[in-house]
Amino acid sequence: MGPLAERLRPRTLDDYVGQDHLVGENGIIRRMIATRNMSSFILWGPPGVGKTTLAGIISSELKKPFYTLSAVTAGVKEVREVIDRAEKDRLFADGSVILFIDEIHRFNKSQQDSLLGAVERGTVILIGATTENPSFEVIRPLLSRCQVYTLRPMSDDDLNKILDRALSHDTVLAALDIDVRERDALLHYAAGDGRRLLNSLELVLNSIKPEGGKLVVTNERVIDVLQRSPVAYDKDGEMHYDIISAFIKSIRGSDPDAAVYWLARMIEGGEDPVFIARRLVISAAEDIGLANPNALLLANAAFDTVNKIGWPEARIPLAEATVYLAASPKSNSAYLSIDAALAEVRRTGNLPVPLHLRNAPTKLMKDIGYGKDYKYPHDYQGNFVRQDYLPDALQGTVFWSPQPNQSENKMKDRQEHLWNKKYE
Repeated sequence: MGPLAERLRPRTLDDYVGQDHLVGENGIIRRMIATRNMSSFILWGPPGVGKTTLAGIISSELKKPFYTLSAVTAGVKEVREVIDRAEKDRLFADGSVILFIDEIHRFNKSQQDSLLGAVERGTVILIGATTENPSFEVIRPLLSRCQVYTLRPMSDDDLNKILDRALSHDTVLAALDIDVRERDALLHYAAGDGRRLLNSLELVLNSIKPEGGKLVVTNERVIDVLQRSPVAYDKDGEMHYDIISAFIKSIRGSDPDAAVYWLARMIEGGEDPVFIARRLVISAAEDIGLANPNALLLANAAFDTVNKIGWPEARIPLAEATVYLAASPKSNSAYLSIDAALAEVRRTGNLPVPLHLRNAPTKLMKDIGYGKDYKYPHDYQGNFVRQDYLPDALQGTVFWSPQPNQSENKMKDRQEHLWNKKYE
């Protein structure tokens, strides 16, 4: 007797729960099955939302030979063996067979390359499943030959349907007297993952003692049995990048509440505190910049502190830096100035350094004009004297444009006074 999640795996589209945008009445996959006009595609979505199940249902509905490979264990040799068998089966399979590759994002480039010819010729209808963004993990030639369909986390309504089906249709559970009095904790721990919901239910039922022959499921008992965080977070996966993106954008958008929330998501998910601290330092320079130079000092201090103390205390300086940066005035003028200067360097190449700015450590260099006519600013009133510092071809070019905030307004006023309206 297998696990509950495997016993309840749907065998038909009518039993399949969720993903109505793909398998509902007007869903693209349902239409492809109905017309038997199936093309290669990749199913992209979080764990436990029905990717593998859907591939099996498609094969069953179309009554085509179905090959499956796991990218964790299969190599180029196994792929080619399957394709060779598929070539033979095509003669008896209405022109094509289905090749399902689970976790296709784990295939390297050569493994993915080995699929191209078979997909192009129609030898196989490729169905790939991945929890990672195919744009980053699947090679472009293969991606161009496949549609990408996104599967969504299951809603509470979907999870409730799965739970009801488990209690009424599974022969093992139906033989027990089960009273699910509260569902909130089960749904919370499932976090949109149908397989996790069924695994949790099975674990809870195996762990609680009957009351008068009845197994009573309550929120308190679920929490007591599971005792783990329901937060979904993959430090090497897409959610890692999505959440850090939301974190930085919340700081940039001056929303400390949102920024602290995304910080908490990373902390609860077990993110490396040094990674978070490093991004705070970058944000301080890129997004706060000259509007509040102290932000970079505080972010750097938080980085040093985190390196010294680690979890769980690191959450405190990280929160302090996060709130400070989010609440600070914003400017990206320094960030824009270096990008503008880099673009100019790439456009104009190695322009010569003006002679008066060149170092002259030898007599020969002095004789040919290195350093000649350089004006030492400290010899002049206010420690400033006007002279050219850019290459001759770039005279008058402005890379830094002050932005309207209290700090940069002062800088702008000084620059205008020194350079006679250059920074207006």
